[in-house]
Amino acid sequence: MNMASYLIKPFLDQEYPIADYGKGIYLYDNEGKEYIDGSSGAVTASIGHGVLEIADVMKEQAKKVSFVYRSQFTSEPAEKLAEKLKDWAPGDVNWSFFVNSGSEATETALKVAIQYWQEKGKPSKIKILSRWMSYHGITLGALSMSGHVGRRARFTPLLEDFPSVNPPYCYRCPFHKTYPECQLMCAEELETTIRRIGADHIAAFIAEPIIGASGAAIVPPEGYYQRIRDICDKYEVLFIADEVMSGIGRTGKAFAINHWQVQPDMIAVGKGLTGGYAPLAATMISDRIMAPIESGSKLIMSGHTYSANPQSTAVGLAVLEYMEKHQLVKRSEKMGTLLLEKLHNLKQKYPIIGDVRGKGLLTGVEFVSNIFNKIPFASEVSVSKILIKKCMDKGLLVYPASAGIEGHGGDAVLIAPPLVIEKEQLEQLIKIFEEAVKELQIELQVQGYFHTVKGGVS
Repeated sequence: MNMASYLIKPFLDQEYPIADYGKGIYLYDNEGKEYIDGSSGAVTASIGHGVLEIADVMKEQAKKVSFVYRSQFTSEPAEKLAEKLKDWAPGDVNWSFFVNSGSEATETALKVAIQYWQEKGKPSKIKILSRWMSYHGITLGALSMSGHVGRRARFTPLLEDFPSVNPPYCYRCPFHKTYPECQLMCAEELETTIRRIGADHIAAFIAEPIIGASGAAIVPPEGYYQRIRDICDKYEVLFIADEVMSGIGRTGKAFAINHWQVQPDMIAVGKGLTGGYAPLAATMISDRIMAPIESGSKLIMSGHTYSANPQSTAVGLAVLEYMEKHQLVKRSEKMGTLLLEKLHNLKQKYPIIGDVRGKGLLTGVEFVSNIFNKIPFASEVSVSKILIKKCMDKGLLVYPASAGIEGHGGDAVLIAPPLVIEKEQLEQLIKIFEEAVKELQIELQVQGYFHTVKGGVS
């Protein structure tokens, strides 16, 4: 008999295994079952589980001081982590405002963007433009910037209408074009939107360099971010890169935006910043954006009780040093190339896989009922949910993601294991994933949901 639980879990009618401990890429429940953490939890556990070096740092810092309030003290770990992030970031993105979660990091970026224009004498610039099929967090400000239709739905009356432009979703181009003949219409749409609304009202544009859970690792075409940067500069609109999921080495670069050699005005980071060992995120701000605030109000109107606390920042510093010591950014690039190659091989074998995409160890797999017409499964079939359960039953964790037009009626998963994964472990991951995909395809074909010919009749 199950004991009563008063913990509010994601689904109240679902039973969850109890995690007991982790080691490297593996997690173990209290019955001893082993799971490959093929999604790094929520694309977070980048250095793997149970790293004793990090535990030692946590213990030593706790023996000194775990908490100081940011308006009374600074601390050595917070100062050192800010210095370290300055070295990781592109260009003059040198300043860090520490918070506790990705949602807080993107919402702080929103506030800084508005404040920047106030300090510059342009208080009418208060709108933040964003894309559909995006996710920037669950707080009301962050959710207002998010174009994740499912997560917006319940709160729409409370939200701002910030999502304004289409995503760079080449597999299902919103404009029904093909790159490069499309001439980057998805980027050009930003200029159209700015002109319609009026640049005098727009503070910033926020985007995930590689779209995560709301699009399953959508990678834009070449030239996209260069054009976005040009448009933002032309109309005096700040560019915020949401790297909460894609940053800190996840895609084979320090930050995903580095793949396009573009410098944002602000960067939101989280998740991999501490590898899951402590709650911590940051809004990173360029010298140019800080300048009018330094010479003006000298205060960023944001902050939380636990902002920049020494316990979490000590962990963040230790994780970045661990990544440097073991060259995990380069490792992510190398193992990510292998992972994508193996996923593309599965795509050739199983026509239920419509698309494979991503960079480094942030990869997405999208499923279709007809590969020729790219027809998604009906939402009531719950393909992603079934596949995730099959994987979990077999000892593999993968992460649910949205797909399809406007994030409706599409099925996809993210595969994003810890950056420390070995080649043999990656092969084990793929073996389990293939077993689950094969079973799923056969079952759906028998049920009449999956078709293998152009006409849609198998």
